[in-house]
Amino acid sequence: MKTYIVGGAVRDELLGVAVKDRDYVVVGATPEQMIAQGYTPVGKDFPVFLHPVTHEEYALARTERKTAPGYKGFVFHTDAEVTLEEDLIRRDLTVNAMAKDADGIIVDPFNGKQDLAQHIFRHVSPAFTEDPVRILRVARFAARFPQFSVAAETNTLMHAMVAAGEVDALVPERVWQELARGLMEQQPSRMFAVLRDCGALKRILPELDILWGVPQPALHHPEIDTGVHVMMVVDYAAQKNCSLPIRCAALLHDLGKGVTSPELWPKHHGHEMHSAKLVEVVCQRLKIPNDSRDLALMTAREHGNIGRALELRAATIVSLFERCDAFRKPQRFIDMLQAAECDHRGRNGFADKAFPQNAYLQKALNAAQTVNGGELAALTRQRYPDQPARIPDAIREARVKAVAAAINEAKTDI
Repeated sequence: MKTYIVGGAVRDELLGVAVKDRDYVVVGATPEQMIAQGYTPVGKDFPVFLHPVTHEEYALARTERKTAPGYKGFVFHTDAEVTLEEDLIRRDLTVNAMAKDADGIIVDPFNGKQDLAQHIFRHVSPAFTEDPVRILRVARFAARFPQFSVAAETNTLMHAMVAAGEVDALVPERVWQELARGLMEQQPSRMFAVLRDCGALKRILPELDILWGVPQPALHHPEIDTGVHVMMVVDYAAQKNCSLPIRCAALLHDLGKGVTSPELWPKHHGHEMHSAKLVEVVCQRLKIPNDSRDLALMTAREHGNIGRALELRAATIVSLFERCDAFRKPQRFIDMLQAAECDHRGRNGFADKAFPQNAYLQKALNAAQTVNGGELAALTRQRYPDQPARIPDAIREARVKAVAAAINEAKTDI
């Protein structure tokens, strides 16, 4: 019986990256032996055990056989005779197929160290094609390690998997899980570049895939291409360490530009409403959680109004607050402003340009929040006891006055 640290922990240690989680493989043991030594069995599909002291997971070395489409179509085999190399060969990439023993010796049967040095993601064996999640994982790793490229032969395999319909067998929750993790990495655009390059993005997110090649006005979008712009927006959100809902909103905010009539190019008048409808479709299909869905939907619908905020009247700004439920959920509104700022700065030459709309609308919201609705309601009831419909109008009028004063003051500072 021998224990090894395997996979990402070995890779990250060799890269000099902080190791967050360690995976262990045990060779030469049976489930009965593990239990006898105090390990607690927890694995459902194959034997995994919790260490009696550290509670870290230890998996018995295993092999696997493809039996059905999709990432769940596998039968696993564990046995005391399964070797470390047999376990490692089933892994996705050579850089993830290394192990380290208790003496610190690296076991590298598939030249993972060499691919690490050359910054290459290369599949370990043809078995790579059996699990479509590996396409998403390679793309996610590209977002985490943007200096790496995908080996040509691995990209060819991923193309073949897409053509064979393997990607279509992925369940929505798993697709979103991988996309969400990739969005939270260092350079999310690399994930989408890898997915586009092998044809997977067209199957997973066709609404996003069609944005490449769609032009925008050069005055406001020097990068011109909508797909390029969206990637710059999500990368800017990553640079600013934004939350996942903000990054999701950044990714989906301009989907409508892919379906506006070419007659409206490059200005895309009214694309916000198209974007909002497509966000609903995408979020329903991928089962995106409510917090990300709600912010993405609101950002898609309102980012144009936020960009025009300095031109809006006080009453129009209050209507914006009302549509966005900003009085009950002010933080979500502030998150939308952050997403809109990412949209503004995610353009060639715009990263350092001022975006006063953010502070401007926050100041207006703060002013509107100073209106005491309870007091106004009580006063209105006393004054018009038989006209309760006057109450919301009175509160709104007071908010409009407060916002008008705030924006007049704010404009003198811009």
